[in-house]
Amino acid sequence: MDEFPVRTVEALCLGTSLALSGIFYYVYRKKRKTVDKLNDAPHLTLDGKLTDILNVTPGKCLQYVVIEGAVQPVGEPLRSQFQDGSVGVVQKLMLREHKLVWNGLARTWTDSERVLHQRVNAVPFNLVGSDEATVRVLCPLEASGLDMEIIHEKFHQATYGFTDIIGQYLSGEKPKGQLETEEMLKVGATLTGVGELILDTDRALKLRPPTDGSEYFLSTADFETLRVEQENQAVVWQVLASVFALAGAAVLLWVGRRYYRKLRVRWEQDRLRREFERLEAGAQRVGVVSAGSEASQDIPIENACVICLSQPRGCVLLDCGHVCCCFSCYEALPQRTCPICRQNIRRVVPLYQA
Repeated sequence: MDEFPVRTVEALCLGTSLALSGIFYYVYRKKRKTVDKLNDAPHLTLDGKLTDILNVTPGKCLQYVVIEGAVQPVGEPLRSQFQDGSVGVVQKLMLREHKLVWNGLARTWTDSERVLHQRVNAVPFNLVGSDEATVRVLCPLEASGLDMEIIHEKFHQATYGFTDIIGQYLSGEKPKGQLETEEMLKVGATLTGVGELILDTDRALKLRPPTDGSEYFLSTADFETLRVEQENQAVVWQVLASVFALAGAAVLLWVGRRYYRKLRVRWEQDRLRREFERLEAGAQRVGVVSAGSEASQDIPIENACVICLSQPRGCVLLDCGHVCCCFSCYEALPQRTCPICRQNIRRVVPLYQA
């Protein structure tokens, strides 16, 4: 192999596509494992029988279960800072800055946002089912899928004067304003929990993140919606992994095709050389001397190779029929075209002198 067949750009594209494909496939496998565990997770009814079930279970623990109940605080709930009468157990306050940023490549202004402040408050709470049975929810902020209700949203428009406008065009940033939001998991909301259910020493039921590393879910949606959402995410990651794997395969095929074409040219050169040598040997057997078989000291300029000017012209280029170079210079041509007429060379035969 005369040179490495993969160019720098191709190697970069190949490495990037394979790396991204591997990362996306890893995320897909994790999502697929989560979906499989959700499909296999038992659905338990939150009632008085649940304690008896846990009491006879080895270790008094069920690793991955689905349970639903109404949210009830343990003690005083959180109160909304903006809406009177709204109480909950998890509260998220966020202040985001919205602005326009000049995109020099697209020659237009694009929207951008930045979180200026964020605070999350939580109080202990239970899930309540029938017969007033309760399950204490542990570590709710570590759970996935906890989409809370937005109970307050207000946009504060930015105001600026003439000097501010000039400064915005010079800096390439135009503030639009600040968005103030408050989200809350309200008391009484129905919550679907998926995690590890244990019976504590005080005979209290508790739902916590699984100790085996499985994903912990708390969702205001029903279980079927949660499961379908996770399946859709798994499909998205699978498609991304497949697309980048196909891109890597396409780069490999492109490199292989180019290398095969180089090999074909090399094979054709070897075939022509063997044919040239065979014809030359046949001519010598019948007493005919090839023009390039003996190097003469003084070569007439009209008979010298037009490329090296040091060897006699010793071959005929077909199909054009020009006699203009020696066989060594023909082999060194970067492209198989006649130096005189630029026509493609299909065959080379020796030039004979009787």
